[in-house]
Amino acid sequence: MIAACIGALSLAIWIYLVFARGGFWRMRSGDQALTGILPPSRRVAAIVPARNEAQTVGQAIQSLLQQDYAAPLHIFLVDDHSSDETANIARRAAQQAGRPDCVTIVEAGPLPRGWTGKLWALSEGIKAAESFAADYYWFTDADILHLPDNLAGLVARAEAGGFDLVSLMVKLRCESFAERMLIPAFVFFFFKLYPPAWVARMDKRTAAAAGGCILIHPRALTRIGGIAAIRDQLIDDCALARAVKFGGPIWLGPTSKASSLRAYGSFKDIGRMIARSAFTQLRHSALLLCGVIIAMTITYVAPPLLLGMGRGAAAFGLGAWLLMAVAYWPTLRFYRLSLFWAPLLPLIALFYLGATIYSAVQYWAGEGGRWKGRIQDLAGN
Repeated sequence: MIAACIGALSLAIWIYLVFARGGFWRMRSGDQALTGILPPSRRVAAIVPARNEAQTVGQAIQSLLQQDYAAPLHIFLVDDHSSDETANIARRAAQQAGRPDCVTIVEAGPLPRGWTGKLWALSEGIKAAESFAADYYWFTDADILHLPDNLAGLVARAEAGGFDLVSLMVKLRCESFAERMLIPAFVFFFFKLYPPAWVARMDKRTAAAAGGCILIHPRALTRIGGIAAIRDQLIDDCALARAVKFGGPIWLGPTSKASSLRAYGSFKDIGRMIARSAFTQLRHSALLLCGVIIAMTITYVAPPLLLGMGRGAAAFGLGAWLLMAVAYWPTLRFYRLSLFWAPLLPLIALFYLGATIYSAVQYWAGEGGRWKGRIQDLAGN
């Protein structure tokens, strides 16, 4: 009876997720809707925070300089105390493209207490860009490649929809075995938390952005009090989206027009990436962590386990597992992966659950939010 109840609950959860959660699983990018639309002439300042990005920053800068965009575009790369050749490689990329005058290298000042590294770098970039008088700021990372028409599409969407913020979930690298197994699920789980259809609706409180590609209007930044208003937020992209949506519309969606160069070659690498902010997402609450463990177990882990626990429980479990696989399929197709991975989502979810628990352990040990040599998630910050 207990097994049957758990199975019924799991099936009910998946019926809700598939049919009433904003269609998050459909992976509708909206890229095609902007085909042929010419954006108005708007000045754009691209601000690129970079810390030890020597392996990717050259390609990222080249992709920004190759944008097919008629209006003025200037790139402000903020070197966030890199110990490698990040700044020099960015300069060489601009020189090789024959456009050194379009790239300004900004040396970030000392990181103030209470700021996360990336937000401080963005703040320094915005300060340097003030004289450019941009109509939009384009926040993008030093490991992102943009197709030549990506900026034009961003501006066109922002102008056509009257959005204060437009963000794209770039296509993450999916080449190693660990990446193929775990990265599509990262996107699936993200959109389950923040359905794009709900993000764009002002009658919904759901707000999110993806930090690798954000176009934002300066007036929106001014309205929220600037980047300083969220200076201590580890999950900075979603914090920015929440602050902006309080006073104006925003938009979020997946795209194939931008992709990440950052490699996660092993399960350990991906586990660290998840653990960096998972417990922060739970507001450092042990109670919420227990709730997530129970919810993830019932939603993802229980369905295949119920197949051997009686006819009723097995039927419910099979139904939930099938709906789970159906919902996951569009994400796999977006990443051009086999349907073979869909039934493995329960196992994948178990990995994410383990990384979330590890994130809590790191925080309690005073090692929370470790990224590129910085510990940014400490009690009392």
